[in-house]
Amino acid sequence: MRFEHVLVVGAGQMGGGIAQVFAASGRHVSLYDAAPGATERALQAMRKSLAKLAEKGGPDADEVLSRITVVDELVPAALMVEAVVEDAEIKEDIFRRADQTLPPAAILASNTSSIPITSLAEATGRPEQVIGMHFFNPVPVLKLVEVVRGHETSDETAIAITELAEELGKTPAVANDFPGFVSNRILMPYINEAVLALADGVAEVEAIDTIAKLGFAHPMGPLALADLIGLDTCVAIMKVLQEGLEDDKYAPAPLLENYVEQGKLGRKSGQGFYIYR
Repeated sequence: MRFEHVLVVGAGQMGGGIAQVFAASGRHVSLYDAAPGATERALQAMRKSLAKLAEKGGPDADEVLSRITVVDELVPAALMVEAVVEDAEIKEDIFRRADQTLPPAAILASNTSSIPITSLAEATGRPEQVIGMHFFNPVPVLKLVEVVRGHETSDETAIAITELAEELGKTPAVANDFPGFVSNRILMPYINEAVLALADGVAEVEAIDTIAKLGFAHPMGPLALADLIGLDTCVAIMKVLQEGLEDDKYAPAPLLENYVEQGKLGRKSGQGFYIYR
């Protein structure tokens, strides 16, 4: 399947990046977000991203953006990729509406980083055509796409999305439907433990990140990475792990929850473990 027309639902950092990647591949993209001003901000961010990529031989920004159409409701397409906040009820409502709007052969994918694909599929009448397509931030740069099979996802759907990821220049890796999948089941406890170490006074923020970067050869330390992901998102994923795996070892660090309660969400709010200007 070529998926010439893709509906991207959610125009935040992830949704905008996903729309950009699909448009850069030559596909037509319909971009929807119910939040006022979200799509405008996404288009501005895409233009900046494309300008940087153009300096390295990437596609022309105007040409890519010409393939993206902002829509004010869900529209029929061959594929939907949902990329809204990590809230199961909101996502399930989108899948329910998409099931009623998109043609019967369309595939419904979610960029969720932790919410079970099977629960999203249950909101539709086509569970065999529901799948996880988990991109990584920044989407235009990072190669991995975690392809997550729900309990009823068909082989045909999994093959189609795996091949699509490859066409986008990504490297797909298939995972089964467990809380956090592979990536966040490993990553989030790592971040959470770094926050616990900070709270215990083991080291300061910069020292923790420096030790992780140089000691583990990671490009970014866990606390800076948490700021990039969004501390609220980190808390949400830890709670999904805690509840889904029924193990309190996945409970969010109290300091992490405190930061979120104070509105310190990381880069998107201007302050998290670091201050951003």
